[in-house]
Amino acid sequence: MTRRKKRSAQRLAVGVQPLRGAAVRAKRQSPGRWNADPDDVQRSVLKLVLTLVEFLRKMMERQAIRRMEERTLTPREVERVGHALMKLEETILDLCRRFDLDPEDLNLDLGPMGTLI
Repeated sequence: MTRRKKRSAQRLAVGVQPLRGAAVRAKRQSPGRWNADPDDVQRSVLKLVLTLVEFLRKMMERQAIRRMEERTLTPREVERVGHALMKLEETILDLCRRFDLDPEDLNLDLGPMGTLI
C-alpha cells in the first residue's frame, strides 16, 4: 500500500470513530422494543397517540405564537386559539393521569432539533 493510500485509510478510520460512538450512544438511549403484552397494549397505544397529539399541539402553539408576533391574528382569534390549546393540554394531562403515564414519557428526541418538550 502506498503512503498516500495509508494516509487516506487512516483519515477514514479517524472519521468513522465519531460515527461509531454516536451509533453506540443512540442504541443505548433508544427505547426498548415495543412490549406486545396484551395487558399493556392499550397503555402503549395511548402513549403513542398522546405523543403524536402532544407533538402536534406544540407545533400549533409555535405557529400561533409566530402568527401573534406577525400580527396576523385578530384578538378574538388569539383568545380562541389560546383557549383551545389550553383545553388540549388539560386533556392530555388528564389522560396521562388516568393511564398512569408521566407527561415526560411523551417526549420525542428530534435529533439535531432537540427534544419535543
